[in-house]
Amino acid sequence: MTAVGVLGAGSWGTALADLLAGKGIDVMLWCYEPDVAEAINRDHRNPVYLPGAELSHSITATPDAVRTVQGRDVVISASPSQMVRGVLSPLAGAVKADAVVVGVSKGIENGTLKTMSEVCAETLPGRPYVIMSGPSFAEEVAQHQPTAVVAASRSPSAAEQAQQLFSTSTFRVYTSGDVTGTELAGSFKNVIAIAAGMCDGLGLGNNPRAALITRGLAEMTRLGVALGADPRTFSGLAGVGDLVLTTCGALSRNRALGVALARGETLEHFTARHRAVVEGVYTARVALELADRAGVEMPIAAKVAECLFEAKPPGLAIMELMERTPKPEQWT
Repeated sequence: MTAVGVLGAGSWGTALADLLAGKGIDVMLWCYEPDVAEAINRDHRNPVYLPGAELSHSITATPDAVRTVQGRDVVISASPSQMVRGVLSPLAGAVKADAVVVGVSKGIENGTLKTMSEVCAETLPGRPYVIMSGPSFAEEVAQHQPTAVVAASRSPSAAEQAQQLFSTSTFRVYTSGDVTGTELAGSFKNVIAIAAGMCDGLGLGNNPRAALITRGLAEMTRLGVALGADPRTFSGLAGVGDLVLTTCGALSRNRALGVALARGETLEHFTARHRAVVEGVYTARVALELADRAGVEMPIAAKVAECLFEAKPPGLAIMELMERTPKPEQWT
């Protein structure tokens, strides 16, 4: 039987641990906060990050990361993107040499501008890596609502192993060889989701949302292709699928931040009252650095960054986007 260690007991890591445990798989879940581990083991609930969901009684939660991965066939990296390196680095000696690492964090490392697959290659060298992404709110996965995602890897056998591991009657997994596109799409869409929340917070309607999603997808694709991604990935589950979910779904943390900013709340205040990480905050700056390096434009991401870090009013940012020099729609 496959044994799985899950690093990160946020909403997504917890939901995936529950999904696998429900299949009878041996699952150990690492919790950064000891009180979260205690609650999961005692009450079979994660009251902080996935409240309301009753978890499988077979999940073993622990604050010991080494114990979580030791001897495990599959390691799921579910920490916030800016914490992944710090979590994985001390575990190189504990993770099996042939263990498959499945990354589910959606973000790019600040400073280095490296994707999570690159971070994993440096911290856990030699292990096959799979990035699993797509339109998948953790709360709905925990409720066993039908969900479809993509598992991308440079190793076809690792992608197929992840596909078999996670597939259930309510969780469908497709495979892909485009690691770069899958990672970048899952990261950049969070920035566009913040912009969508700003539109909603300002009381705007369907026309601006549709325009934002479409032009946001163009930005994501433009930068992704410049960085070596397959453009087809951005029209799939990891691209437009996840983009639609996070720009329109009420459960999106990135969209919620945009709503709050449009209603006058500061980034600092929003962050202080939410324990869960909003990945789009980090990605906004990173996307612009990557865009500058690749020589491509990302006007929506630029305005989101101005609203986040320069206190630009969202209404003004939208006006400035609308008043940009007219251009043809095609970008090639």
